[in-house]
Amino acid sequence: MKRRNVLKQLAMIPLAGTILGKESVLAETPKGFSANFNPSKVTQTNEVSTVASFMAADNIFRSIGVEPLINCRGAYTIIGGCLELPPVREAMEAASHNFVQYDELAAGIGQRLADLTKSEWGMVSAGCAAGMKHITAACVTGGDPEKLIRIPDLSGFDKNEVIIPLYSRNTYDHSIRNIGVKIVHVTNVAELEKAINPKTAMIYVNAVNGSFTGQPFSLEVIAGVAKPKNIPILIDAAAENLTIPSVHIKRGADVVAYSGGKAIRGPQCAGLMLGRKDILESAWQSSSPHHGPGRDNKVGREEMIGMMAAVETWIKRDHDAEYKSWLTRLNTIAKKALTIEGVKTSIIEPEELSNKHPTLWISWDPAKFNVTGYEIAEELGSTKPRVAIGSKDQTDGTTSIDLVSSHMKEGEDTIVAERVYEILNRKRSPKSTAMAAPSGNIGGQWDVDVQFFSSTIKHSFNIQQDGNWINGSHKSQFDERSIGGTIEGNQVKLSSTISKPGDQITFYFSGNLTGDSISGDIHMGEYRTAKFTAVRNTTKPARRKVLVPKGPPLAT
Repeated sequence: MKRRNVLKQLAMIPLAGTILGKESVLAETPKGFSANFNPSKVTQTNEVSTVASFMAADNIFRSIGVEPLINCRGAYTIIGGCLELPPVREAMEAASHNFVQYDELAAGIGQRLADLTKSEWGMVSAGCAAGMKHITAACVTGGDPEKLIRIPDLSGFDKNEVIIPLYSRNTYDHSIRNIGVKIVHVTNVAELEKAINPKTAMIYVNAVNGSFTGQPFSLEVIAGVAKPKNIPILIDAAAENLTIPSVHIKRGADVVAYSGGKAIRGPQCAGLMLGRKDILESAWQSSSPHHGPGRDNKVGREEMIGMMAAVETWIKRDHDAEYKSWLTRLNTIAKKALTIEGVKTSIIEPEELSNKHPTLWISWDPAKFNVTGYEIAEELGSTKPRVAIGSKDQTDGTTSIDLVSSHMKEGEDTIVAERVYEILNRKRSPKSTAMAAPSGNIGGQWDVDVQFFSSTIKHSFNIQQDGNWINGSHKSQFDERSIGGTIEGNQVKLSSTISKPGDQITFYFSGNLTGDSISGDIHMGEYRTAKFTAVRNTTKPARRKVLVPKGPPLAT
């Protein structure tokens, strides 16, 4: 699984976090911290989790009616990214006790990060995406504040275009587009050479398969074209393990962007930018506390120092021991699952740097167990103690769930093993595949009011019905796409998907048919929910005869 891929087969909204056991907690005082920084005084979070401790009523989240969960998914922002290591929290606490001039702080941290990572310079941003936004601004403005305050109006700018290989388009390149640049897609070297012109400010590359060494349009290939033309390259390696010195800078990138709240286990709301000092100095100028387009991406002194502490700690962590502990946890879950007849398990170990953790797959025949992986994952995620896992229907007809252990606390593997065993081993009756007869025919045109949180927008359906099955088209304000689904009794379920470069939104409609009206809810994944009311359009189209000319026109 590559960094920032939008997962299509999740049982839940993408979930994540990062927690290590006691074997990865370091007490050595990192070089470079003040005398007041003493990680040995940090309370070690190495207690073994039990069902009782996890379900404790005094949990701070339960005090506001929010139920916490055990993370078996990965370092996703939707559930808080990682849990910072004790030295990181200690550094952040120490930084909260004094005021400091932020430009001086950025300079001090920039040099320290350079020394630690063998880079030319370093910068801490308010998350990886914010850092990419600032770097784009830096490449567009060149550090000229008169240009900076005009963003996103780039009219008259010398440079206002960013080239992106088509394989690199992703949800997170909104941070680049936010500057107002024109995005130029390329798919090969010839197109790249043609696309580069005096207005090219930067090339953005996502650290996915297409960028890997040996691929026809790899980072090295791109750098071979861009370097002689002095076009800077930003590579997005958010979920990767930190390499020192950065492998991407060696391969030709000018700046590499990491998430602080993933593998590095720094502050969730921090990003780590490494590379060329001139670009990062301009990027810092475009971020808060300075006014301009980056003022809305404020990073605090606590996060800046905490991110530096995370890099200090990264160098001293026993990564091999951590990895072995992740395998041990997965084996605990696998062994318990294998006591159920008909269950198979496998552990997949990644080769790339992104999301470099082992994944346990548990699979079975859904026809024999009368349950799918999706249903197991839904139950685990919605009942206590909550466990976030993934699911997938395999091409061989089996169904499966997948679990990541690198973000568990010690002891949570035992809780998860028992939960998976209990739910999967439950006896279930075969499901009826019969569909209730539809209560009506919904074929035709429908006028749809979609009620979002703060607006109502007009949509429309053009539907054809074949028994229980529905297909047709769904037109929204800016797009038209196919729609499909079912009607059973009076219950209507439809889905349609908007797909754009870097973005995808699926609308799941669930409503009840009453006469010539359908009303209900829309589930939109990470974009949450909306409501809809569809009313049959009974307007009859105008009828007219068509007169076909008998020959060529005699006048134009």
